[in-house]
Amino acid sequence: MLDRSRPVPRVRVSPASRRRVSAMGAVVAAALAVGGALPSSATQAQGSGDAVRKGLDRLVHEDRYPAALASTVGRDGRTHHFTAGVADVKTGAKVPVDGQVRAGSNTKAFTATVVLQLVGEGKVALDAPIERYLPGLVRGEDIDSRRITVRQLLQHTSGLPDYTDFIADPTGKARHTYVRPRALLDTALAHKAVFAPGTNWAYSNTNYLLAGLLIEKVTGRPFAGQLTQRVIGRIGLRHTYFPGVGDEGIREAHPQGYFAAKPGRPLENITELDPSWGWAAGQVISSPSDLNRFFSALLHGELLEPAQLAQMRTTVKVPESAGIGPGVRYGLGVTSAPLSCGGRSWGHGGDIPGYGTRTGVTDDGRAVTVAVTADGPPTKQGPADALALLDTVLCA
Repeated sequence: MLDRSRPVPRVRVSPASRRRVSAMGAVVAAALAVGGALPSSATQAQGSGDAVRKGLDRLVHEDRYPAALASTVGRDGRTHHFTAGVADVKTGAKVPVDGQVRAGSNTKAFTATVVLQLVGEGKVALDAPIERYLPGLVRGEDIDSRRITVRQLLQHTSGLPDYTDFIADPTGKARHTYVRPRALLDTALAHKAVFAPGTNWAYSNTNYLLAGLLIEKVTGRPFAGQLTQRVIGRIGLRHTYFPGVGDEGIREAHPQGYFAAKPGRPLENITELDPSWGWAAGQVISSPSDLNRFFSALLHGELLEPAQLAQMRTTVKVPESAGIGPGVRYGLGVTSAPLSCGGRSWGHGGDIPGYGTRTGVTDDGRAVTVAVTADGPPTKQGPADALALLDTVLCA
């Protein structure tokens, strides 16, 4: 959930976690391994495959991620999988092709999709105050749900403080602690609003915490079940799920996830943790190919009616001060960013202790997801190189 992705800014967890832009010690620099053969007759596909290999090789050998995975979909609709590095730095095990990873803030796109489905069903109005659906729940210093709309939640223009700035460090003693969504909300509301609703833009996981609570209130059903029924099951995402209470592991084949407490310190395996603090903002587990499938299905109208998809794709400018690059814009749970070859890509991306994912799809059907297995990044250049790989692949 802690995003350093194009197009989402780095999400903060705690002061300790914010300092974990770490350097990795000596890690096995494994040879590049590729899963899935490229069509020898397709010159363009071959070139794209070479770009992926080179990019993943850099992420492992230069940026020192233990493993890097990628899944691509070309203009011809064909999917290819790639891996580099090792799944476990102790054993040197191979990286599972299209292995599962914690998808972090890609979850926000799933959550926004469910809210927009409810809009299409006439059960939610985008420009209604959240007070209509969660009466009396959102109050604090300069915070009043009568002045915050559903759209502003999904768009990050609500001004609500980000609860992840104030919770216990999820890489420390709190790593195995279950946290209720209402407790996370109470943490956020104990702090002053960042700005008046609709006057600025700032990434806040609290927005999507409230979106999840809204879904539960409107449907009368648990959030996880609605996400599974309305999105995951609907388009057949076979390797994607929302972990249940106390589910700290990753169910299918996966590379281990790591973090370093301080720059230069040894990596710690943090694969198993309680992700409840991410909830509707960052708890989903998925695979690179499933993330490509989800964003492609979403942006091509398989999950939303045209009117709601148009609302999702209506974006606002992300301030340069957010530090995520020129031209990035945020819609309702999705972002768009300019490509070096022209046009824009759509997606989200996410980071959560142990894993980082970068996603991008285009209107003509191209798609790529890159996942790495350390968060914070072993080198400062690593996240930028992962983003550059997305652009390289989509422009190949």
